[in-house]
Amino acid sequence: MASNVSETYGQPYKPRIALTSYLQEASWGVWNTTAAILPGTYVEAVVAAGATPILLPPLGTDESVLDLVDGLIVVGGPDVDPSLYGEPPHPATKPQPLRDAHDSALIRAALERELPLFAICRGAQLLNVVLGGTLIQHIPDVIPDSKSQPAPGVYGEASFTTTPGSLIHHLLGGSATSPCYHHQALDSVPDTLRVTARSADGLVQAVETTEGGWVLGVQFHPEQNPNDLRLFRGFVEAAAGYRSDQTATMKAMSPA
Repeated sequence: MASNVSETYGQPYKPRIALTSYLQEASWGVWNTTAAILPGTYVEAVVAAGATPILLPPLGTDESVLDLVDGLIVVGGPDVDPSLYGEPPHPATKPQPLRDAHDSALIRAALERELPLFAICRGAQLLNVVLGGTLIQHIPDVIPDSKSQPAPGVYGEASFTTTPGSLIHHLLGGSATSPCYHHQALDSVPDTLRVTARSADGLVQAVETTEGGWVLGVQFHPEQNPNDLRLFRGFVEAAAGYRSDQTATMKAMSPA
């Protein structure tokens, strides 16, 4: 567990988790200005799972910051730019290229380092695109009665089954439900990922790497269910293991 990794100033070490974030207009107090922000549910889930959150705004991208952390969460948000997977934009597609560039760079850097990577909703979509996959740009065009995004600002519920032997099956069992909010979804999935959960309507609900390491992308929003933190706890445990391995490697390379 995380507390066994090491100690810092006499306190048990908590894995450091980087989270991507938004850069957009926000209001607080008397202010209304551009801010680096993130819904508090992500931060609360990381803390409740036993880790320390570190927010990375989508400016000043520096992939080497991942050398200082033990895991990366790529959070939800706006649509992925369809030009990244060679398609023209649907009228309902509203991308933010700044975030696409920032998050894509961090995803690639995390995969290169085999850093534990947890990609949520848009994060899972971008992970799929970065590795060569494509997206359904507007689910109602394919599944007219989809409840993936019932109304603006209203979460739906995704019910899904998982693949035996997969990471998500180990953490959640054979089936589960979770809040969801999306009008896009994974379409073609590259060979470097495998689908490990689907809902009854056929939508991909989870993907995992086929190349080793802890990599999980989920289409739903587990951070919106504070009573079920199994995925966050599994991720934080993997981050603690990553730090232990890195520490052991450094010690082995140090002169006697």
